[in-house]
Amino acid sequence: MCVHGLAWAFLPKSSKMNTLSFQPRQDFLPFCRPAVSEEDIAAVVAVLRSGWITSGPQVVALEDAIRARTGAPECILFTSGTAAMHLLFLALGIGPGDEVITPSMTWVSTCNLVELCGARSVFVDVDRNTLLASAESIERAITPKTKAIIPVHFAGAPCDMDSIRAIAKQRGIMVIDDAAHAIGTKYKGQEIGAAGTCIFSFHPIKNITTGEGGAITTDDSQLAARLRRLRFHGLAADAFERGQQGRSPQVEVQDPGFKQNLPDMNAALGVSQMRRLDQFIERRAQISTLYRSLLSSVDGIEPLDVPTWNHSHARHIFIVRVLPEITGLTRDEFMAKLKEVNIGTGLHFKSAHMHRWYRENRPVAAGSLENSEWNSNRMCTIPMFPDMTDEDVRGVVAAIRYVLSKTRTCVGAERQ
Repeated sequence: MCVHGLAWAFLPKSSKMNTLSFQPRQDFLPFCRPAVSEEDIAAVVAVLRSGWITSGPQVVALEDAIRARTGAPECILFTSGTAAMHLLFLALGIGPGDEVITPSMTWVSTCNLVELCGARSVFVDVDRNTLLASAESIERAITPKTKAIIPVHFAGAPCDMDSIRAIAKQRGIMVIDDAAHAIGTKYKGQEIGAAGTCIFSFHPIKNITTGEGGAITTDDSQLAARLRRLRFHGLAADAFERGQQGRSPQVEVQDPGFKQNLPDMNAALGVSQMRRLDQFIERRAQISTLYRSLLSSVDGIEPLDVPTWNHSHARHIFIVRVLPEITGLTRDEFMAKLKEVNIGTGLHFKSAHMHRWYRENRPVAAGSLENSEWNSNRMCTIPMFPDMTDEDVRGVVAAIRYVLSKTRTCVGAERQ
C-alpha cells in the first residue's frame, strides 16, 4: 500500500537499492529473545529436583550476587519490578496528598502504582535525544507535596545522578532510581544500585532474566527489613531463613503484608545469568556499534544519543526514531512493514501522560512535555539481544532500507 501526500524529493536518497535483491528472512526475528543456556536450564532443573522450589537458598544466592555486583549493602528480591515498587511505596508511606515526580517517558507501572497508592503522578519532560530527565526539569516540578523523585535510567544509559541527588538532598526528598533497564550500568565508575534506593527488573526482555522478577537495592537497613516483611505476609522472618529450612513457628505478623516473594525456580535462573552479565553487555555493545555504523547513512532513521557524562552503558535496547517527513512512513507504518518481512519491533514507550486515563485524569499543559510526545510518536525498538549474529544485524538494516526504498518507489509512481 502506497503512502499518499509526500513529495518524492524528500524521500531518503540513501535508501536507493534494487528492491528485487532483498530477500526477507524465512523465520521471524523478534526484537528480543532471552539468552537461555543449557547451564541456565540445568540450574532450574536442579531446583525442581531439590524438593524446595519456593523462596530458598537460590533467592539468597541471587540477592548476594546482586549485592556483590552493585556494592549495595542490601538487596531484596520480589516477583516483579512492579511488585518491588508497590511495596517500596507502601514502606515509604506514599499516599493521599503526596506527589511523585517521574518522567512521562517511562513504563506505566510506575505512575499506575503512584495513583493506586492514592498519590498523584507529576510528569517531567526528557531530553529529546537521550530520553533522560534532567535535574532542571525535576526541580521545576517540585512542590511542598513532593514525596519522591523517580529518575529513569533509560535503555541502559544512566541519568546525571549527581545533580539530581543534590537537588533532592537540598529539599529533603527521597530519590528512587528506576533501573529496570540498567542492571550493569555504571555512572562515574559506580554501579547503578550502589547508592541510595534502586529498583531492577528481570523480565525476559531485560539484560538478565528470572522469567519474571525484580529487586530493590538500598543502603537503608531499616527499609530493607520492612520490605522483607511486606513481601511475605508481614511476618518477622522470610519463608527461608539462612540458618534453617523453613521458619520459626514463633514468628508473628509485624504489620499486614503481601505474598510477593520470588521462588527459587526463578532465582536459580537469575544466579546462572548473573555470571554472564558482562558477556551479555559486551555483545549488546558490539551490536549497538554495528547498528550505528550501518544506520548512519539511512536518512530519517535516528538512533538515540549517548549521554556526555562519564558512564558505562548496559545497552538494554536499541531505539530509533522514525521521521515521517523524511521516510514517508509513520512509526506505526514502519513497524508494520518490517513485520511483513519478518522483523519484529517494539515500542518503549508510549509516554504515560498520553494514555487515556492520564489524558482524562492527569492532563498536562500543552507543550510542557514536548520532547516526550515527539519521541512517543516516532520511537521504535529494533532487534537487539546477545544471541543475534552480525548477519542478523545487517539483515535488519537491509530490511529497513528495503521498506524505505519501497515507500519511495511507491510515492514516485503515484506522482507520475
